[in-house]
Amino acid sequence: QVQLVESGGGSVQAGGSLRLSCAASGVTFGLSAMGWFRQAPGKEREFVAGISWSVGSTAYADSVKGRFTISRDMVKKTVYLQMDSLKPEDTAVYYCNLGTFRSGRYYSGSSWGQGTQVTASS
Repeated sequence: QVQLVESGGGSVQAGGSLRLSCAASGVTFGLSAMGWFRQAPGKEREFVAGISWSVGSTAYADSVKGRFTISRDMVKKTVYLQMDSLKPEDTAVYYCNLGTFRSGRYYSGSSWGQGTQVTASS
């Protein structure tokens, strides 16, 4: 059974940085892509960033381009999200996802992590 375990959330002042990690286990087939989504209170879950596993192609939401960086460690089967210049509007629960990557876009799959809280205060 696929498990995605996130870590690295927390609280920072606006302008600060955090690094999220998501380790995948129980994957019996080759990984295609992994991504990050977030959900703020009262809002729908939204795409943040995604990365193709073999090539390392990336995709980002416009709201985080230039501030967030997604990367992966193929040996550890872990994906990271480096978040810099955090803003109060980045405050949300961040979820890791196992999906696919086609034509420069990330498509979510059915496997999700438990979520980790990120809070950026002004």
